[in-house]
Amino acid sequence: VFMPKTVSYEEYESIMQKVCEYYLNAGIFTVVFGDIFLEDVREYREKNLEKIGMKALFPLWKKDTVIVARAFIDLGFKAITTCIDSHVLGRNFVGRDFDEEFLNELPPSVDPCGENGEFHSFVYDGPIFRKKISCTQGEVVFREKRFYYCDLLPGLPF
Repeated sequence: VFMPKTVSYEEYESIMQKVCEYYLNAGIFTVVFGDIFLEDVREYREKNLEKIGMKALFPLWKKDTVIVARAFIDLGFKAITTCIDSHVLGRNFVGRDFDEEFLNELPPSVDPCGENGEFHSFVYDGPIFRKKISCTQGEVVFREKRFYYCDLLPGLPF
């Protein structure tokens, strides 16, 4: 989902609702999320989807994040980190492959799935994908005096 460079909370919700309504009209009734243990995030997602008649599915709910992270890699999924919280990770963690090296370099206080907001990622390939999502890394920017973002642009693969 493409977002403007600066987007208010209300604009974000409006854009996401329109995208979900598009898929609902195409016959898709459920959205799958990778959230693992943040109750407030789960409730937020369920509430917003319920407003338009969709359901949320959380297949990883309450799973051990060390096991989930390793299984993700072992199963052949590919992801890149798109955002990191500079209060817990250095700039060198953004725009990186989510792989064994990444996991091994995480400080012990950081959840290996980023479940406390330490980092966010974008999954672009894996065994359940019909085809790899082609993207190019854009610039890395520092925003909100705390977060590094790696822009992803449609185009050639990494």
